[in-house]
Amino acid sequence: MRKIVLICAAGMSTSLLVTKMRNAAAEEGYECEIDAYPMAEAATAVEGADIVLLGPQVRFNLEKVRSLASCPVEPIEMSAYGRMDGEAILEFVQEVLDD
Repeated sequence: MRKIVLICAAGMSTSLLVTKMRNAAAEEGYECEIDAYPMAEAATAVEGADIVLLGPQVRFNLEKVRSLASCPVEPIEMSAYGRMDGEAILEFVQEVLDD
């Protein structure tokens, strides 16, 4: 089971995206745990993660979060985030993780 962590400014703006990603994962039988956290909790949120995704509003923290994590850390593509396209973002995760 994969652990996918989303980081945003306050941990709330990605809640809809998390739901859409969970639904997409369930539809295709991709076993994962997906949760969102505020940037203030990044240091502990990245523990045990397989991948960390940064919302557009915190993408300037990319190098900081990469220094905290022992897994891939990638910004969420802005148009996919704007459309709340959980399926496309989940596909991106699977590409990065080679799943």
